[in-house]
Amino acid sequence: MRESTIHEEAATRRTTPQTPPTASTAPKRRTPPSTPIPPSTPTRTAALRTAALRTATHAIGDGARRIDAVTPAERDRAVDALRAFAILGVVLGHWLVTALVADGGALHTASPLQHMPWLAPISWVFQTLAVFFLVGGHVATKSYASARARGTTYGQWLRARLTRLFKPVAAVVTLWTVATVGLLASGTGVGTVHTLVKLALSPLWFLLVFAGLTAATPLLTRLNPLWPLAVVLHVDLMRFGLGGPSWLGWVNVAAGWMVPYTLGAAWTRGELDRRRAGWVLLLCGAAATAALVTWAGYPASMVGVPGAAVSNLNPPTLAAVTFGVAQCGLALLLREPLRRWLRRPLAWAAVALVNLSAMTIFLWHQTSMMVVTAVGLLVGRLPGLHMVPDGLGWVAARLAWLPVFAFALSVCWVAFRSYEQGPRRRSGRPSRVVRVHRRGGPAGSRTARRA
Repeated sequence: MRESTIHEEAATRRTTPQTPPTASTAPKRRTPPSTPIPPSTPTRTAALRTAALRTATHAIGDGARRIDAVTPAERDRAVDALRAFAILGVVLGHWLVTALVADGGALHTASPLQHMPWLAPISWVFQTLAVFFLVGGHVATKSYASARARGTTYGQWLRARLTRLFKPVAAVVTLWTVATVGLLASGTGVGTVHTLVKLALSPLWFLLVFAGLTAATPLLTRLNPLWPLAVVLHVDLMRFGLGGPSWLGWVNVAAGWMVPYTLGAAWTRGELDRRRAGWVLLLCGAAATAALVTWAGYPASMVGVPGAAVSNLNPPTLAAVTFGVAQCGLALLLREPLRRWLRRPLAWAAVALVNLSAMTIFLWHQTSMMVVTAVGLLVGRLPGLHMVPDGLGWVAARLAWLPVFAFALSVCWVAFRSYEQGPRRRSGRPSRVVRVHRRGGPAGSRTARRA
């Protein structure tokens, strides 16, 4: 029976026409899923990097344009640029000519100028303190005149300026007080501790002199710069020409820096507005400096050199003062080119940010260099960091260390900038890059805010 059934089905298949399979009736073959080919990893990484860079560039550009937009049109941006260049010049100068040499478990300072005196022109570029006093004198006398016009008393004006000047000092003094106690307690040699503390706190002498001149601003507003210059001339004549006591040179600490400060006051009075004034200061100052170095025996280096019999900076000599006069002349000549350059939002934003953190950068740049030096000792004596600066190899190595110093300084800036700028404001509130004055209220009273 089963065999008959099978034969019948076979016969039926033979007599029934076979319909070819169609797309709808044909059995679907299951193809294995295709594996997507991943994009080239280097290409994708480069694309992501480019996108991130483009985003960061746009953000920086937008921020720079906002800073530029809120800056008052009457603000002299060249003043801020000269202050920024002066601060950065001092920082780079110290990083280039100061070495902490590791010698038998102790540290002592050395200078490449001591072993390579032909590098003295480096000090001509980076010893920019005179420019800072020039700008300081200009800003202080202008601020004092404005304060008097508003009815602000001298005490109120001085208190406000000195508070801004010395508030950031508290942090560096506190940290190094604690560090000194810790180093001595750990058995570090007194000589090493003295070297470190002296180097870290060396910027404070500048602040003390600057504070004294700021307090004397009402007396210096009309003072001719030739008077303090004459004092420096007579002090050096008595010291070096007549064999006077060496302590007499410390009179020049006030008189020497009073010269560029009173030049700043003359700038405020409008006496240095013409380019001729800048050329006279530059050429006369440079000629006098060259003559003093060539024929009067003054050192060519404009910074102190360990072991040298005479230092042009500690205390200031006549050569340092005439060199500062030349620098002030060059700064005055650069005012108009700087104003044109700072019309660019990005350039102005960079200058404004440096000015906002000027004291933090100045106070902590030596500490940042010493932190890198101390950490490097964990590895060993490294070239350009712990070795005697006696050759071009050291100079090349030190140049390579500059970005590391800058990174350490940025860490210090993040940690301690609030002492200068105040606590960080909440989002949505104005930042503190530049000061914007707006008129408002009755009688045109002014309300100021940080933009």
